Amino acid sequence: MNILELQNLQKYFATQKAVDDISFTIKQGSIFGLLGPNGAGKTTLLRMITGIFYPDKGNILFNGKPFDPVKDVGKIGYMPEERGLYKKMKIGEQALYLAQLKGLSKADAMQKIKAWFIKFEMESWWNKKVEDLSKGMSQKLQFVTTVLHEPELIILDEPFSGLDPVNANLIKDEIFNLAKNGSTIIFSTHRMEQVEEICGHIAIVNKGKKILDGTVPQIKNQFKENVYRLGATTAAHHLMTYIFEVIKHQPNELLLKLLHDSTPNDVLKFFINQDVAIHSFNEVLPTLNEIFIKLVEGTPEARQFETIK
Repeated sequence: MNILELQNLQKYFATQKAVDDISFTIKQGSIFGLLGPNGAGKTTLLRMITGIFYPDKGNILFNGKPFDPVKDVGKIGYMPEERGLYKKMKIGEQALYLAQLKGLSKADAMQKIKAWFIKFEMESWWNKKVEDLSKGMSQKLQFVTTVLHEPELIILDEPFSGLDPVNANLIKDEIFNLAKNGSTIIFSTHRMEQVEEICGHIAIVNKGKKILDGTVPQIKNQFKENVYRLGATTAAHHLMTYIFEVIKHQPNELLLKLLHDSTPNDVLKFFINQDVAIHSFNEVLPTLNEIFIKLVEGTPEARQFETIK
């Protein structure tokens, strides 16, 4: 079941079209990556999904029905990149206040806050003010206040900003747990390695348009370039053939690009016939970071690929 469906969304600011006819769907319980360079339209999209902005054209369906900002906003948790915490307010009071704004009773809110504060080792922070926290500590508090009311849809914009590796792993584990328990996550970041690790499906937007949409394996396979890594004896790179070209060689390892209609089996047969000792052989798929740069920079390699449906 799709929890969210965007249908031909458009949003204008004066003469600028911030979002230009964007459509995609997000399945319930999935972790969806929304990616793009600065100014691509990501924040505008997120603000329309949360009811902060209204689309000039197009529709948003939430759980199969037209999105109602009044009724549905309580089912959404939004952690914006620019944080919205009250600097002079004590942390415990702020968490309680924000939880009650989302509809929790004081008793339920206190119970959930205490559980999260224990899990994140934040019990001693209760009477501290936000202005006294480090950026990483503020990030943990913002995450807790975003998910406290157990929203169906959780939007996280750069959730790992300012976190050390230990706390980044803590937040990452909780993202997986939330999705496992039925919440849907929209994850927006510039860190492609995090996207590869966390997201199952992604969409890339640039200049207000969607330029790519698909699962991570689909996209990586769509952009593969028939490059393979072969672990072999050091003499192997001297061999000449029309089957492949050697892109790079290191001691005991070759990076090969298949030529013409060659297959991986052709490569293996060639080396076996040359009595080369092979100890590993695997395809090298492009990283999302490499794909992202190709698409956003508009290289000829990127233009030959159509949007994945």
